[in-house]
This record gives sequence, C-alpha cells and structure tokens, in this order.
Amino acid sequence: MTTIVEVENKMITLRNQQVIIDADVADLYGVETKRINEAVSNNPEKFPDGYILELSKNEKNELVENFDRFNRQKHSTAIPKAFTEKGLYMLATILKSPKAVETTIAIVEAYAKLKELARVITEVPQHEDDKVVQQSLVQRGGQLAAELLSDTLPIQSSETSVELNLAMFKFKHTVKRESDDEIRQLKERVEELERKTNP
Repeated sequence: MTTIVEVENKMITLRNQQVIIDADVADLYGVETKRINEAVSNNPEKFPDGYILELSKNEKNELVENFDRFNRQKHSTAIPKAFTEKGLYMLATILKSPKAVETTIAIVEAYAKLKELARVITEVPQHEDDKVVQQSLVQRGGQLAAELLSDTLPIQSSETSVELNLAMFKFKHTVKRESDDEIRQLKERVEELERKTNP
C-alpha cells in the first residue's frame, strides 16, 4: 500500500513547486518509467503547460548530485520530466489499476497535508495577540508534521527538510530518513518548539 510518507519522500522542490520526477512517479505506481511517459504521450491534451515540467540539463545534473536514487540517470540521454500537482491528478484519470487508485489517494493526502502545514505556519505569526489561537495553530502544525514524518510508516532513504517560521525565530532541521532515532529527535524538537511558544 502506498503511504503518504512514501509520496512525501518523492517530492522535490523545482522552480518553486513541489513536484515528483517521472521515475519516482513510476515507482509509486509500480510501473516502468516508460509507461508513465507513454500515458502522457498518448494523451497530450490532458497535460497543458504547467502540468509537467521538462528538466534542463543543469536541473538534471543537480538532481543526480543531490539524490542518490537518480544516479542511474547520470549517463542517460533522456531528460526527466517532473509532474506538478495538477499533472499528477491528471495522470490519475488515465491510470486506472487498483495500485493507481491507492497511489493517487496517497498523493492527494500528501499534498493536502503539506498545504495545510504551510497555511498553519503562515498563520501563527498573525495571531501574536491571541495566544490561545497561536497555541492551537502550533499544535496543529506539530500534528501535521508528525503525520508527515510518522515513524510508524515505512522509512526510506531520502532527505526531508522541515522549516517552521514562527514569530521571532526559525526552526529548521534536515533529516536523512534512515533511522527511527533521527525521526524521534525531530519530533522532540517540534515538541520543544511548541513548549517555547506556549510559556
């Protein structure tokens, strides 16, 4: 079963958007990358501008340098494609297998949680005068972060960066998601942050 954490592990930031590279999309859907690209080629009308981004050579090189899972693309002449949120939703209308449905649900949930977390983080400083609302928002942010980083879900080797910008200070922690201990430490830092905003 595809989990939210698996989807979140595949998301990268490209051109200020959260995207998933075609090889990772294929991995999530349990098919070969060429099947994903065939689905796009056979349905061009479903993927207007902004649904899929074709990486530049520099972006591809950066991808290979920063993510071990893309090493196999180092010597490939193929230029990877990146699916935006809209592109992933449209792909879901084409791929109809049970695995595709399950994966699409996980993708929708992951994007929804990330959007809510971003909204909560943005709202916290706006409620400096209302500590009750601010505390509630911080707690919700902690819950969302915990759900996205839950150590009860499968752990994969990838990097996740969480940045909380709360009022006067920033909390940023990058985790190489390989051990339960590192995830536990991140959760402790989030809890400590919650305590600081609720004296």
